[in-house]
Amino acid sequence: MNLSETARIRILTVQRAVVYDCDPERAERVAEVLRELDLEPLLIDHAALMRAVIQSPMTPPALLIGDLGDCDWMELGAALREQLGDVPVVAYGSTSVANRLIEAIGAARVRRLPFPFKATALASTLRVPAQAALEETGKNVSLPTGSSAAIKDVSQLIRQVAAHDSSVLILGESGTGKELAARAVHDASPRRQRPFVAINCGAIPAELLESELFGHEKGAFTGAVAARKGRFEIAEGGTLFLDEIGDMSLPMQVKLLRVLQERVFERVGNHVPIRCNVRIIAATHRNLEDSIARGAFREDLFYRLNVFPIEMPALRSRIEDLPLLVNDFSQRNAGEGRGKVDLTPRALKVLSHYPWPGNVRELGNLIERMSILCPNRRIDVTDLPPKYRPSALLAELDLDSEPEFIEPAETQIDELSIEEPFDLEDREVMSLLLESDSPESLAQLPPDGLDLRDHLFTIERDLIQQALNRAGGTVAHAARLLKLRRTTLVEKLRKFQMLNETAASEL
Repeated sequence: MNLSETARIRILTVQRAVVYDCDPERAERVAEVLRELDLEPLLIDHAALMRAVIQSPMTPPALLIGDLGDCDWMELGAALREQLGDVPVVAYGSTSVANRLIEAIGAARVRRLPFPFKATALASTLRVPAQAALEETGKNVSLPTGSSAAIKDVSQLIRQVAAHDSSVLILGESGTGKELAARAVHDASPRRQRPFVAINCGAIPAELLESELFGHEKGAFTGAVAARKGRFEIAEGGTLFLDEIGDMSLPMQVKLLRVLQERVFERVGNHVPIRCNVRIIAATHRNLEDSIARGAFREDLFYRLNVFPIEMPALRSRIEDLPLLVNDFSQRNAGEGRGKVDLTPRALKVLSHYPWPGNVRELGNLIERMSILCPNRRIDVTDLPPKYRPSALLAELDLDSEPEFIEPAETQIDELSIEEPFDLEDREVMSLLLESDSPESLAQLPPDGLDLRDHLFTIERDLIQQALNRAGGTVAHAARLLKLRRTTLVEKLRKFQMLNETAASEL
């Protein structure tokens, strides 16, 4: 396969496999199979192999050879024996080519594989992990924290698009975690072993952004004392994250559109085209359709980027994730040597009514601040900065009743995989049992088993009665002992027909 500018083609890492074939269509089909194995294909011709690959200090993990047409077999054989002596050679073309390779480098290094072939067959031939193993490693991806429906939808979209090279446009307010989502897409994709390169298009002056993206040659402009790679070259084979794409100037939008269409760019000060193989993920907090209407953003670029949109929800729209996010940030701070933060239910209730204009980023900053000011102790409402506990809100809230949240540890019970799920009351009883410090409080399972629901019913009723006795019949106090909302406890009292005169008088 003949490529322009072969002198510029280089092996960048040992994760690249070279495809050497004079049939471009077949070479591209082989490249698709290599990508399934997380190997980056390099489609190359004879001249480029001699000039670039052989001279490179990095060697590819495999060389796949189809039909070569007219080539210097003596030169090729010498190169394969001397410079690439440890690289396996897969012959997938004609039998005559395979025989010529065996003559040139010996049968021990040549592995025949009939074309077309599947990824599993190639994986076995090259002794590299198949896609199933790669998917297993992709499970360890840091998805956005939360159990709300909105975040579950985002996580599902990330998993679905990660395996494809489609362009992704991540939308959402500032601080919602757009870069975290972009990294999750990259980490779950076949490109995860290649670079993830991020650039904030709004933080770099328009006149310098072209050099940052495409690189420049020495003397291209004042101050260019040496040649420099751009972000596209640095991200080769991986993912380029263009943050705040809505702030990019119109002239740069035109140049970016050309790269996305042709996958070719030029360094500033040089007219030699450079091919690139990067996945583009863009993000913005702006409404790009409004920007298009104002003439501030190109419509053709928008449709090129908006292949697979992902909307990051604001924190105020998924406030039920607040306890999990607090716990996540607390553990992260503890891992960095700061104090661990533990918020009381009262503090969580107050924070749940804050509008969070800075979204998750603002919450992370608050938890870091509290880990410094109040390390390793429970943080109540009075410990929060005044901004988060306005007097009008405190007067409006009933802080003596339980908040609308449960602790993050309790939410894990919802994630248990059970054939016949417990209802809410069963989970609460299980939570009380799991939190108990007394081993004697856990009943022993009889040899013949038991009816778990009836058993939990009895335990729950007994615990509620103990709480009422200890609280002198006051429902609100008993609810605090059981870590329940008062209204929830009242519903349980009705269910167990335990509403005595004292309790009834509080309703």
